[in-house]
Amino acid sequence: MFKTVDARGLSCPQPVILTKQAMNENPGEEIVTLVDNPTALENVCKLAGSQGYTYVVETQGTENHIHMTKQAGDETVLPVTAGDLAIMVKSQYFGQGDDELGAILIKSFFYTLTEMGPELKNLIFMNGGVHLTTEGSPLLEHLQFLEQKGVQILSCGTCLDFFGLKDKLMVGQVTNMYTATEILFSADKTLVL
Repeated sequence: MFKTVDARGLSCPQPVILTKQAMNENPGEEIVTLVDNPTALENVCKLAGSQGYTYVVETQGTENHIHMTKQAGDETVLPVTAGDLAIMVKSQYFGQGDDELGAILIKSFFYTLTEMGPELKNLIFMNGGVHLTTEGSPLLEHLQFLEQKGVQILSCGTCLDFFGLKDKLMVGQVTNMYTATEILFSADKTLVL
């Protein structure tokens, strides 16, 4: 018996997330993930290895079928670290270079966050990052979901004022530099985007 994950046409990180869900829901079963791009192929194969699965890739035209089997008695998984995580987002784009690519990557990053564990406690938006918590943001659905999961979402009041967005805040609360800094210093882990 095997479980098929059809990830054709899906971009990162969806093939990995769907495959991981199938692994969690079908322990011991063979998982076959269908992908049609090289990035998805590479990322799913890395996931398989990190979760203690052996895998064989079968190429059929433009598609790759990744057959993954859990080794008997192998309980290898990625290490889970305890502690809370605070992320400070200082731009509406992920990284530097091309803003169009940065907008795609930031949306993908926040989608991925919705699939992560309970370690994420605080999201702090500063400078241009406040555009992501206000009216018209393409991330509102992801941010609202994270807020419902208990993540505290904070946007810099000075930044909202500077951009004329204070009355357009759609998710989370207004904060100040002192509170944001206090959260970052007290978190077990921090990440700055």
